[in-house]
Amino acid sequence: MTTTTLAVLVPLLPFLGAAAGLLLGRRAPGFVRPLAVLPTLAAAVLAVLVAFRQGGGKAIDAATQLTPTGSVPIDLALHIDGFAALVAVLVGVVATCVQIYSTGYLREDPRYPSYAALVSLFTAAMLLVVYSGDLMVLLVGWEVMGICSYFLVGHYWETPEARAASLKAFLVTKLGDVPFLIGLFALAADAGTFRITGVLGAVASGGLDHPTPIALLLLAGVAGKSAQFPLHTWLPDAMAGPTPVSALIHAATMVAAGIYFTARLLPVFAASAAAMTVLAVMAAITMVGSALAALAQDDIKRVLAYSTIGQLGYMAGALAVGDRGAAVFHLLSHAAFKALLFLAAGTVIHAAGTNSLTAMSRVSGLAKRVPDAYWTMTVALLALAAIPPFAGFFSKEAVLVAAEHAALGERTVAPAGAGWTVLVAGLLTAFLTAAYALRLWLRTFRGRGPDVPDHGRQPIAMTAVLWVLAIPSLGFGLTAAYLDDWFGGNALTPTLTTAVLGTGLAVGGAAVTYALWRTLAARTPAAAPAPHVDLDRPDTDAGLVEAEALRLPHPAEDPADPGRALLGPLHGPAADGFHLDTVYRTLFVRPVLAAASLVRFLDREVVDTYVSGAAGSAKLLGGLVRRAQTGNTQTYLSALLAGSVVLAIVAVALANAVAGA
Repeated sequence: MTTTTLAVLVPLLPFLGAAAGLLLGRRAPGFVRPLAVLPTLAAAVLAVLVAFRQGGGKAIDAATQLTPTGSVPIDLALHIDGFAALVAVLVGVVATCVQIYSTGYLREDPRYPSYAALVSLFTAAMLLVVYSGDLMVLLVGWEVMGICSYFLVGHYWETPEARAASLKAFLVTKLGDVPFLIGLFALAADAGTFRITGVLGAVASGGLDHPTPIALLLLAGVAGKSAQFPLHTWLPDAMAGPTPVSALIHAATMVAAGIYFTARLLPVFAASAAAMTVLAVMAAITMVGSALAALAQDDIKRVLAYSTIGQLGYMAGALAVGDRGAAVFHLLSHAAFKALLFLAAGTVIHAAGTNSLTAMSRVSGLAKRVPDAYWTMTVALLALAAIPPFAGFFSKEAVLVAAEHAALGERTVAPAGAGWTVLVAGLLTAFLTAAYALRLWLRTFRGRGPDVPDHGRQPIAMTAVLWVLAIPSLGFGLTAAYLDDWFGGNALTPTLTTAVLGTGLAVGGAAVTYALWRTLAARTPAAAPAPHVDLDRPDTDAGLVEAEALRLPHPAEDPADPGRALLGPLHGPAADGFHLDTVYRTLFVRPVLAAASLVRFLDREVVDTYVSGAAGSAKLLGGLVRRAQTGNTQTYLSALLAGSVVLAIVAVALANAVAGA
């Protein structure tokens, strides 16, 4: 079987699994789990074979015309280079792990068949984006992921949080997709083709007439899809969906799509110094702001959500300094440990019966109750904090090295200012990342309250997946020296300067957090035993409700929180995402609602009045005419005679007037 055929099957198999799952889910429930797992697993295996055959060498290209357009043609095209092959393997592996994990996590959920089918469709859409060689075909996968996220985030549609979160995710990403679509058409008009190879050829030959507006329009879509400032606000709220969905969105689909797209078309963005500067500033604000917000969150999944936003900021920063190899390397590394973090968090939530860090800090025994989650989550948090030799250290160092080279003027692709911006923000974020990672670990596994009630052993489908993902979280970074050819030739190995600075700041952030935690814990009396609340769905964002049910203090009042001590007066704004949602409501939502109210008033008081008046006038005239129709012959003859007399008088008067003239 040719490599091209194998590549076509990679996105096709999950798509067929999704279609079969939707058709047979209700009629043949015994086939639901095999249809969820086996096509995705087969796609992952085929993606590995494609990557092995591609080998990081010459890109694989194949195309057939999809439809004649009369102008710019649209082709059903494949373009598989080294990093596309590796990203496809990532998507297949993570999606398979999520599907296997979900068979245990949602085993009692009545809507599991539709859920599993949507996860398969989500996977197929992302694989289409990864392998596509035509921008219009890529756009299909891009938009299918948007609608899948809407349904999956709103899986628990009975809860208002899930309904609001799914709608918000859809609308905010669509806000970025509108300029993104305009940018794609403008890019195709300038390059004369939707083929990615043709676009890159046009850029290399100087054929783009409007690189800056095109790049800025495309960046709007990237910011929405990959949750970058200022369109990142949907991602923390999306935690209302099931935890496996969060793992899939944060690790392998949706948010990875924007970074991947930018890496694929990096020469288009690099053709505009203004666009690269905007990307660098956007990445810097995203990194630092999300890390501060993560340090103030009291929901375990919201901490991880803001963490994802910050790590995506690292990837965007690497792209802003012109190094797509470092960006994609961190994308792959991050996918492993972030998927592990979310799935381990799901296991912890399932065991603790609560989603709130404050509630978790008031219980103990989690490390003994869920040892698999404890050890694997520890590995993932060390990788997140970029502690050597874990994977996150090598991939984050690759980003910092790229920023250092750009700052020192060793790369002409990006302005030196962009390099300094990314480098300083990346180092500050390294300190904050280690701080909130240790805070999460301490408050989750070192609580000082009563033991967690025994919920029984976690399903093997959940715990086995954790150990599978722990392997790349620990060892993937060691492959950095062997991946240069896959990512364009730039070295991915750390340098002494950035390694010392980055690791030193990470250790410093962890040390400060631990010292504050010990000090505050010594001053705070142990919590009294509290009744356990067994939620029907422990995977919903209901931390405050749980805290009240457990008779615990409000999260903002927890006196033993090192994040509150570290942030000081910034804690309140950071906990609320720096009030960006409030700004959006003030600038956009309220004016739109006011305009809608005005339109409703005009429609009711002006348009409806006019229509009602016209109808009333016709009705009145009809009533008058109806009164003249009495059915009496004498009345009709009298009216006819009177009319004749009037007409005769008028005629005589007119004749006299004419004669006198």
